[in-house]
Amino acid sequence: MELCGGNAISAEADKALKVITGGVPMGEQALAAPDAGVVRFACRSEKLPGSAPAHIRLGVERWSPEMPEGDPEKLKDAYATVAHSFALAMAKELGCENDGGLEARAVLDPV
Repeated sequence: MELCGGNAISAEADKALKVITGGVPMGEQALAAPDAGVVRFACRSEKLPGSAPAHIRLGVERWSPEMPEGDPEKLKDAYATVAHSFALAMAKELGCENDGGLEARAVLDPV
């Protein structure tokens, strides 16, 4: 995991954090919580400048000072699915090679 541009925690701590926050294997990184979902993917496309892949991060969130009601695991899955769907649509629209490494369907099993 990178924070502030460098490796901030060990690989073991990174894996534990992904399990706690709902890290799922989609793109370069995906995290889900009961009120948000994030997917990051690499995109190399003729529509983007440069030859190096762009790293695109998409997030969806519910803004409210109160925690959402409902089963936290179902809410995590829902936010992960919405973030994945939006990221895949963007990857396809941009013409990213290999759809930015995103599967056709969201993968909801934590890593």
